Amino acid sequence: MTAPLGIFLVAPPGLEPLLADEAREAGFDVQSTVAGGVLLQGAWPDVWRANLMLRGATRVLVRLAEFRALHLAQLDKRARKLPWSGWLRPDIPFRVEAACRKSRIYHAGAAAQRVERAAAEALGAGPAKDAAIVLKVRIEDDLCTISVDTSGPLLHRRGHKQAVNKAPMRETLAALVLRACGYEGTEPVYDPMCGSGTFVIEAAEIAARLAPGRNRHFAFESLATYDADTAAGLRATATAMSPGHTFHGSDRDAGAVRMSLDNADRAGVAEFTRFAIKPIADAAPPDGPPGLVIVNPPYGGRIGNKKPLYGLYAGMGEVLASRFRGWRVGIVTSEAGLARATGLPFRDPGPFVDHGGTKIRLWQTGPLG
Repeated sequence: MTAPLGIFLVAPPGLEPLLADEAREAGFDVQSTVAGGVLLQGAWPDVWRANLMLRGATRVLVRLAEFRALHLAQLDKRARKLPWSGWLRPDIPFRVEAACRKSRIYHAGAAAQRVERAAAEALGAGPAKDAAIVLKVRIEDDLCTISVDTSGPLLHRRGHKQAVNKAPMRETLAALVLRACGYEGTEPVYDPMCGSGTFVIEAAEIAARLAPGRNRHFAFESLATYDADTAAGLRATATAMSPGHTFHGSDRDAGAVRMSLDNADRAGVAEFTRFAIKPIADAAPPDGPPGLVIVNPPYGGRIGNKKPLYGLYAGMGEVLASRFRGWRVGIVTSEAGLARATGLPFRDPGPFVDHGGTKIRLWQTGPLG
């Protein structure tokens, strides 16, 4: 019987439990949650499904081997014993990235060269600096772990967001923020500062049960382990549905609204998304039941200075409190003072998460009274 694979889902630090919950709900065998990700066990079809279906994962790594290596000669010897041809194709270039920490092997470049050479000689093919297939070697406390990146480009690159505004939020982070707000696809969502439409489009895709990886290719398609028929069957099981409500976004910037419309069209959710040009002062709830207001407003370190933003946040809070009764609110920002300037009854904020070099966190309310 083949031993199960160790599958590592990379997650934004601080949001690992949310990704673990998503993986469990999707039927994956979650083993543990660690700093920076979630460890699963499974088979290669689980690797393909994780790339295709999980919204919050940054990338999916498969652990190929793990052994102790106290010096480069030992690393070389053990790397040469690995079944490289079972994983890599001789006609597809690969490259190796290495990192060393608290180990007697301290030269990452030398470690990468040893693994590259062992794999290349086994395959009869050489590595390439710009190869799409990436082997990751991590040596920590003299324990060497060799993994392959099965995703390729980061998983937020889903193939439909071609137009973006300043400081766009990645789809993977948006998906985890929506999950943190308790969003499950059964209620309307409104973003009154929608930018390029990430939150609105992500919410619509979740409600429509669209597979996030439906419009892109993955590195796993170029591995020796890939079975095109099985993977095609996995794609076919992702059946979409029409949501029972629409998803709304607005922005004072006409260019941002045009981006949102174009991105929604490419994502296949234009039919049930609506975008309008209006400032936050004119925001109003769409017709229908209350749902979730989710906002990623400016926060100083990202765009502009902080001082003028306090008035913006105060005005946003007044609009939401007076017009959005029954709606829950989620605001992503870097400053506690900005969040509190809204005057909204926030719960304790979520963990800090890196967003383009800025530490942000989610502030959310219950239904507004």
